[in-house]
Amino acid sequence: MRSTVPVSSSRRILCVFPAYTPSFGTFSHAYPLMGGVKAFMPPQGLLVIAAYMPEVWEVRFIDENIARAKPEDFAWADAVFVSGMHIQEGQIHEIGRRAHAAGKVAVLGGPSVSGAPEKYPDFDYLHLGEIGDATDALIRRLDETVAVPAEPERFETKDRLALSDFPAPAYERVPLKRYLIGSLQFSSGCPYRCEFCDIPQLYGRQPRLKTPEQLCAELDAIVAQAAHPAVVYFVDDNFIGNRKATREMLPHLVEWQKRNNYPLQFACEATLNMAKQPEILELMRQANFMTVFVGIETPEADALKGIDKTHNAAVPMYEAIETLNSYGLEVTSGIILGLDTDTDKSEQNLIDFIDKSAIPVLTINLLQALPKTPLWDRLEREGRLVHDASLESNVLFKRPHDDVVGSWRRAIAHAYSPEQLFERFKRQCDVTYPHRITTPTAGKLTLTNLRRGLILGFNIITRVGLFSDYRKPFWRAAAHALKRGQIEAVFNMGFVAHHLIRFTREALRGEHNASFYAAQDKAKAEAAARAGARQAA
Repeated sequence: MRSTVPVSSSRRILCVFPAYTPSFGTFSHAYPLMGGVKAFMPPQGLLVIAAYMPEVWEVRFIDENIARAKPEDFAWADAVFVSGMHIQEGQIHEIGRRAHAAGKVAVLGGPSVSGAPEKYPDFDYLHLGEIGDATDALIRRLDETVAVPAEPERFETKDRLALSDFPAPAYERVPLKRYLIGSLQFSSGCPYRCEFCDIPQLYGRQPRLKTPEQLCAELDAIVAQAAHPAVVYFVDDNFIGNRKATREMLPHLVEWQKRNNYPLQFACEATLNMAKQPEILELMRQANFMTVFVGIETPEADALKGIDKTHNAAVPMYEAIETLNSYGLEVTSGIILGLDTDTDKSEQNLIDFIDKSAIPVLTINLLQALPKTPLWDRLEREGRLVHDASLESNVLFKRPHDDVVGSWRRAIAHAYSPEQLFERFKRQCDVTYPHRITTPTAGKLTLTNLRRGLILGFNIITRVGLFSDYRKPFWRAAAHALKRGQIEAVFNMGFVAHHLIRFTREALRGEHNASFYAAQDKAKAEAAARAGARQAA
């Protein structure tokens, strides 16, 4: 649904989503292999806001991960809307400066400003919290005037819009073919209280839900666009936050896939205790889920207690991973170094876990304290928050900072050495990929998929298989997959490994931070900006 606020003025709203800082998880090095892909996934939040605007208002949407907003875009607008996460803080401020240079009112919403509004005194209107009564109040203000106010003003949501009343994201305003994967939301919120996570404070512990009918309608909108991504990611904070609702929704998803000849693959993020839900896992398999991101954080059981994540131990960790693999789900994992419980043995424990679990993709970060988390509050009381952009984290670790960073460097070097990485992919060929369902060829044999496959296949063969210095381990893994008839696995491992190996080498040269959430120092920010400019060119 759109806003029901009656408006009398005609307004032009420019929605600008800031570029991401390069990271392990956005696979930016692999985009050139795809032909035309420029960004990771469409930004759900700002697309929902765009769709909620009054029908008589004009809306223009620009994702700066695809193309930079031009001066004429700012000149066209009456108001500039921006949203983003903490990692995009620098880019958010920069968009605000461009809006003001054009004489336009700048409006900021989203998770970063909702968690830390004090970071953004340069924006005219701050929208704090989710879509709801604050959004309607903001619309009323902009209907009255689009003059820049004398002082910044805050609009804070007290009455959130039910997810079942959310408009479908304005997918039609972005070129989906430019994204690596699509995005979809079923629920918001998470029942757990992991110490380092800001989700419960921002979105609540009682998951709120869309209806299955909404979900299917949004999928219809995605596949209606030519050259849509082949994979759609559920951006839910925890896909099984409400197990009953997920169990009831999945049959609708299975039926949608069958009705449309399985045009999509799905991925999601969830807690590791989903291994205790065989009915949900089987439905996910039938719906063609391929990947689940799990915040494992650490293989050390005592450390899980310290960060309020004992639910990860509801099933023995290796047993849980094997269970997910047995339903065709390739696990990707978040890992944190720098926990208070870390010892001199933690690094080797992590390396042993990487090898034994055979999880191919792990985002290994240093602990970073985010505003509105129990971790932030505790470290603030203990005087252990540091604000030094030359450091790799804002946490004063129990162990020496350089020792923790050294552990991170050695861990990623091991995890993403070509030999180790492709060995883990070979293991997936044996324990995961054989358990996936066989989908109808009619859903795959489209001109878009054929073109995409030809481009990707050519680039993997040439860039990875012929000209890379890791071509030998790649071909060994590819031969292992081809013997099992797993052609798609060859494409996937080549694509993913190409990014991970290159990104790791850059990180080991000091070009990237040891935490996806950390502020960049000037040198790294300039390097990232140069990389972004090259990508845009």
